[in-house]
Amino acid sequence: MAVYLICYIVSFILARQHIYVLSGLVLIGAALWLYAGDYIRTRNLIHLRGLFCLFFVGGQGISCFKLSRLQTDWSTETWICLGLAVIAFWLAFEVLTRLLDGWSAADMQSVYRWFSSGDSPLQAKRILISMGAVTGVSYLAFFFEAWRLGFVPLFSYGVPHAYSYFHISGVHYFTVSCVLVPSLFVVYSLMIARRGRGLTRDHGFWLAIALTVLSLAVPVLCVSRFQLILAVGMAVFTYISMSRSFRPEYGVVLVLLMIPAYLILTVLRSHSVEYLNGIFEMKNSRMPIFITQPYMYIANNYDNFNCLVEQLPSHSWGLKMLFPVWALTGLKFLVPSLVNFPLYVTKEELTTVTLFYDAFYDFGVFGMVLLGALLGAGCYYVVRFCRKLDCPVGHVFYGQIAMYMMLAFFTTWFSNPATWFYLAATALIYFYVRS
Repeated sequence: MAVYLICYIVSFILARQHIYVLSGLVLIGAALWLYAGDYIRTRNLIHLRGLFCLFFVGGQGISCFKLSRLQTDWSTETWICLGLAVIAFWLAFEVLTRLLDGWSAADMQSVYRWFSSGDSPLQAKRILISMGAVTGVSYLAFFFEAWRLGFVPLFSYGVPHAYSYFHISGVHYFTVSCVLVPSLFVVYSLMIARRGRGLTRDHGFWLAIALTVLSLAVPVLCVSRFQLILAVGMAVFTYISMSRSFRPEYGVVLVLLMIPAYLILTVLRSHSVEYLNGIFEMKNSRMPIFITQPYMYIANNYDNFNCLVEQLPSHSWGLKMLFPVWALTGLKFLVPSLVNFPLYVTKEELTTVTLFYDAFYDFGVFGMVLLGALLGAGCYYVVRFCRKLDCPVGHVFYGQIAMYMMLAFFTTWFSNPATWFYLAATALIYFYVRS
């Protein structure tokens, strides 16, 4: 943590001197240092604190490059808030580890010994049933939305933002629940493999493949790049959680498959290169779009947070982060003022924000520290829960949290109703398979 603090101060000074690229590189170096520290101690590729630090601090470093004209110098309060959030997260995880697990290398290694019941035919059967149920519910909800709204985004080419309008409150949560199926497929496949039976000789395996393909078709039909990435990412993290390894060539193949899928969905969303370049306003107009787009989806979120810090007239005192309660109970329709808060962003089309956006909206600097500490403590207890599992679906739960930590730069995961819907659905499957 001392290295991070030094790098953070140096990065702040360099940014104030408008030495943007070097400022960003220093922070990226700090992110790599924090991740490496957790990986070396635990040998866990998806250590939750390591992932958070790597991607949240690294994303801040990328944002420091200031490659877009939309980006401006951040206020001192923004720097303080972002730094305190990371420190609170890291320290909360560290304190609980030292208090409850000790600090020897053996203790740290024992925290990350993963177990699962791979020998239970009944659990495997129930996982397969759960995959079928989730896929079936997802398609029923999708067909209802398509019937009620009168269109399918995939077949609405030429209509910008058609995917945004494909949404019926309360129903869409069930439509996108399909993102859990690939992770369940990973669990099922590894369980069958550990029982020593050939996957191709197992009839359930082929059914599981069919259900997984069907589940991945839903994000394509909805033209949702985000849901597709979420489904695949959670499945990868679930695999790493169970197998404790991930061969580099698998990652290369996965990227090669995801890039064309991502580009095709971008075209189907009627987002031309000219349209995107006009929104992103890059300083170098000749920068290729395959660099520009991921850069802005990472970098601009921190600038949106800076807009919030500089423009927010008053705090919402918990109402923003309680949005899942207002949404899932339907109170947002009865009392619209509960959710009627303006969004402070650099540009109307660029609405992605960091994990801590709503925390600052509610409580300012105190909210940043509070949420950082709660997330750090929560991640520690997720690890503690997964020390020894009697139901392998617990790895799906870990995979979700790992995905949220990796995408901490992207959105306010824990004030998003869909996040809690996914976690609740996973819990139901977990107790069903375990019973």
